[in-house]
Amino acid sequence: MKLFDKILIANRGEIAVRIIRTARKLGITAVVVYSHHDRDALYVTMADEAWPLGNGDLKSTYLNIDLLISIARDAHCDAIHPGYGFLSENALFARACQAAGIVFIGPSAEAIQQMGDKISARKLAEKAGLPLAAGLTGSPAELSLRAGEMPYPVLIKASAGGGGKGMRIVQSPAELPEMLEATSREAQSYFGDGSVYVEQFIENPRHIEIQIIGDQHGQIVHLFERECTIQRRYQKIVEESPSPTLTPEVRQLMCRAAVDLASSINYSSVGTIEFLVDASLKFYFLEMNTRIQVEHPVTEMVTGIDLVEEQILIAAGLPLRFCQDDIKQKGHAFECRIYAEDPANGFMPSPGIMTLFAPPRGTRIRLDTAYKGPGEVSSAFDPMIAKLIVHGTDRLTAGVRMMAALNDFVIQGIKTNILYLKQLFLHPDFTNNNISTSFCDLHTQAINRMVEESRCQVQMDIPLIGYLLYSLSNSAGKPGGDVWSNIGYWRLDPKIRIGAGQVISDVEIISRRGNLCRLLLDGRYYETEVRQLEPSRLDYSVNGHTYGVRLSSDARGYTHLTYDGHEYLCYRNDVLVHQDFMTAAGGTSGVSGGRITPPMPGKVVRVNVVEQQVVGKGDVLVVVESMKMENSISAPVDGIVTRVAVVAGQMVDTDKVLVELEEQAL
Repeated sequence: MKLFDKILIANRGEIAVRIIRTARKLGITAVVVYSHHDRDALYVTMADEAWPLGNGDLKSTYLNIDLLISIARDAHCDAIHPGYGFLSENALFARACQAAGIVFIGPSAEAIQQMGDKISARKLAEKAGLPLAAGLTGSPAELSLRAGEMPYPVLIKASAGGGGKGMRIVQSPAELPEMLEATSREAQSYFGDGSVYVEQFIENPRHIEIQIIGDQHGQIVHLFERECTIQRRYQKIVEESPSPTLTPEVRQLMCRAAVDLASSINYSSVGTIEFLVDASLKFYFLEMNTRIQVEHPVTEMVTGIDLVEEQILIAAGLPLRFCQDDIKQKGHAFECRIYAEDPANGFMPSPGIMTLFAPPRGTRIRLDTAYKGPGEVSSAFDPMIAKLIVHGTDRLTAGVRMMAALNDFVIQGIKTNILYLKQLFLHPDFTNNNISTSFCDLHTQAINRMVEESRCQVQMDIPLIGYLLYSLSNSAGKPGGDVWSNIGYWRLDPKIRIGAGQVISDVEIISRRGNLCRLLLDGRYYETEVRQLEPSRLDYSVNGHTYGVRLSSDARGYTHLTYDGHEYLCYRNDVLVHQDFMTAAGGTSGVSGGRITPPMPGKVVRVNVVEQQVVGKGDVLVVVESMKMENSISAPVDGIVTRVAVVAGQMVDTDKVLVELEEQAL
């Protein structure tokens, strides 16, 4: 049977990159779509053809079925791959493809509809003999009347929900009516369907899913399991395979149950059956995802099977190229999702400009990402930057390899969860597999404390000297310059003041010859040597010990430096950085959407305004002392102060909002 000539990838980001690579391997032309946010994205430059979706919101771009079908026709595509998210589990989209004579690379619209509705899926799972947690279905009013029939606590779920949205835990019957109404409203808002159901809440469960795949000729197999227990806000951040929890007997029962359910609906494509497993290893059907999963690389690493390739071949009508006995689990794999988020601030998304994107390299390491270097993480989309996957002979080896890879993964300019994940892998409850889906709820405070403690243990002389050597070496490398002529306005008295975050030090350069430099840092003597200098990396020695730092510059002229996993904003005040505090580029400092932030870390010495105060352009709002100098932060426009977020004496970094200002003509 003939493969497709052209496929349209109705998605974006790393999954679009992933599909392009497999399409290329199969000799298929890959066509992508992009909104204005993605016009310079990696997947757009990789594709054979790229078609614009316009400047609208998601509904008018990536979720616009009519527009996607029209582009597929105009581009002469004979199939559409939906990836995950967006329209990947939308039965209307699958039917629209069929009506247009375009193959939908996924299951049938009927299968999507049957399993996409959680109430319908529960009924089908029960009919197929899968174990279910006790549950009730009906309208909010009907469920309220039957509140006493359930063992508490219970979990309310949106019938059409997903991604952790539309879920609430209820501890007693008295709370149920109000929670039902709230969940129904949320479900209507997120998914356009206010249907909800109630099921028994399994205390401290494991979350384990079975990967299945079926062709159009009736053959369905499983590719074993992934454990996805480590989650925050009901969203997975660490996945692994095989599960360290299951016994061989329970694994066999769960895999058999998953195949039985898929067979009962004649499922064709890749899919995932998800289960909750309690402390006694009793498992309960949770839901089915009728698409490729975010975490599919974990299964690919332990089975050696390219799931996207099989998905495309199945959609083209080819039979599976293997049977159940051919599939084996080899070794152990972990996946960590790297997010632009701040774990210390409730995992708040942290979009902005990455000044450096330096992923780890090595054997048995895989990175799925939409980035090839520095770039913007847009607030318009999910904050996931990359998926880091490693493989080892066993769980311990794979875990050590993951920690090493996380340690080598450097992203600068925005906050990420990399250090959080590294400390998570060091947590004894994780290493001993003493986990549940509430692991992050229970341990995030301790993990964040571990991150902060590791930062406090850094000997700050080392990154400060690294920044100084980098700065002087770069200055000396400029045409017509050397270290002495570029030290700044203290040329006759070579003293320099440097800062890393809120740590400020005075430096006196005693002598410098070639790569060797003798200096005093806050009166302490050091002999240093530049060993290797690259645009974003410096290897150097301090008193005979070798160190390495990663560095990048931002639009304001500051240097981001990463040492021992921690990032510092570095600066020299002998080099005058031209900074208009009122019109600094938004993102990490300056003014962004009325949120005014400091141009450099420092201490708030005076707050001149209060909430609801009317101010004029140029009025001084806050005074911040940085580098032992006072900087007046002024209003960029006429307006009204809507929020004052700091007090005098408070230490602030460049991402700390000082004042929120609403523009208003006076």
